[in-house]
Order: sequence, then structure tokens, then C-alpha cells
Amino acid sequence: MRLSPRHPRYRSLRVRERLAAAHRDGVVVPEGLVAHGRGEAFDYLLGERSSPSARRAERAAAEWLLAARHPVVSVNGNVAALAASEVAALARAVPGLGVEVNLFHRTPRRAREIGRRLARAGVAEVLGVRPTATIPGLPSDRAKVDRRGIYDADVCLVPLEDGDRTGALRALGKRVIAIDLNPLSRTSRTADLPIVDEVTRALTAISKEAVRRRRAHQKAKIRPFDAAGALSAALRRIDERLTRAARARPPTRRPRARASPRRARGTSGRRRRTP
Repeated sequence: MRLSPRHPRYRSLRVRERLAAAHRDGVVVPEGLVAHGRGEAFDYLLGERSSPSARRAERAAAEWLLAARHPVVSVNGNVAALAASEVAALARAVPGLGVEVNLFHRTPRRAREIGRRLARAGVAEVLGVRPTATIPGLPSDRAKVDRRGIYDADVCLVPLEDGDRTGALRALGKRVIAIDLNPLSRTSRTADLPIVDEVTRALTAISKEAVRRRRAHQKAKIRPFDAAGALSAALRRIDERLTRAARARPPTRRPRARASPRRARGTSGRRRRTP
């Protein structure tokens, strides 16, 4: 499919094409396509740009990752399809960051393909392709993790995650940073540090902030984060945008001038004479 860069929805259409291709390659499952559509709808409501609240959360996430003993980013099929290069950039920006494949719909072939995709993007070591540990209390394949990765992590960055595993990771005493466009999702409401933003924007912003802090030799610390305030700010942004849209009036059109009724033939303004 040929797409013109001048199309008003060019970027969105490109993303859909990438997801469709990744689905054909076995990286993205049909359920992932549905999940992306739901996220894109929230991005519409948020204005398809990072809000001030999201940027604050991304700066805090960079500091948490730099201050962590063993930070790990979890990668599923949608993240691999949409943001493999952004994940690789984050791994370069945060020394010691582990990159782990973690899947709800897991097959050995799919895990290997995602691992290869991350490696091609520049990730030096991909964990989780062959799980070596299990998170207790999770009935799905999300419980299968790498002992050197998520199992041992103290801070986990989980883009496009599900709420069950977010809760299970927190129950193990791990701090969880979530990236989710839905401020009402269980993931957003369970995470210690929710980022309500699109995944490629969020990962890029976190990487840039991590590089900036390292160059400035700023000491990183895991500071308290107001998760409820961040979610409230996202909901207020949606509310404000919907309110403005509801109040906006469509452009008015001038009423078309009504044509005067045609006179019947022979009925001019002059009175006809009777023969």
C-alpha cells in the first residue's frame, strides 16, 4: 500500500501497516491489533502529543531507571513491532538496563522472532527468549520470566502491559513504571509510576532525559511519584479537549438565495387585453 506523506493520517496509517506486517511475521497476535486500536482511540482524545503531565512522568521514569540496582524493560509483540529501535536506544541510554521478552500469547517461535527483531535493532543481549523462572500467582504465560531479568529486577518498565502482571510484580516488591495510553486501565492504576503517552514518544523522551542527566552528572534517586495526580491530569486533559470539541460550532454557511418563482408564460407584468 502506497501512502503519501501529505496524508493527514500518514503516521497513523504507517503504524497500522507496520503492525499488520508484524502480524504476518508472527510477531503480533490478533489480540494485539485490537489493543492497539483501543490505545489509538485514547491518543486521539489526548491530542496525539505528550502532555505536560506525561513529560513529568517520563523525566521521573528516567531518574528511576538510572537509580535502580537492576532495571529491566519488558517487551511484548506490539512493543517489538512499533518500538524496537526505541528500546535499543533506551538500553544505550541507561547502563545495565536489561531487555526481556515477555508474552501473554507465548510460543517458542514467536519469542525467538521478537528476540531477533530486538537484536537487529541493536539490543546487545535479549533476555526471556528461554524463560528460567516463574512469577508466582500468575496463571498466564506472562509468569514465565528470566531469572537474570525481570525476576531479579528492582525496577521494571512495562510498556503496553496487562494489569495482572503489573500487580504481581508489585506484590514481589518491585517498582513498576507503566506506559499506557488509557488512564483508566488496571495497568495505569496499579503501576507505581504510570506514563499516559504513546509508547514511541514515551521511550524516546525517557532516553533523552537519561542521556541529559548522565551528561550533566546529575545524581539519580528514586523519588516519590504522585501516580494518582498523573492519572487525574490525563483525565482532565481528555475532559478539556472533549469540552472544547463539544462547544465548537461548525462553520456557518450563508443560506442560498431562493430563486424567484417563474412566471407562467404569457403572464408578464402587463395586464393582458381581452380580445
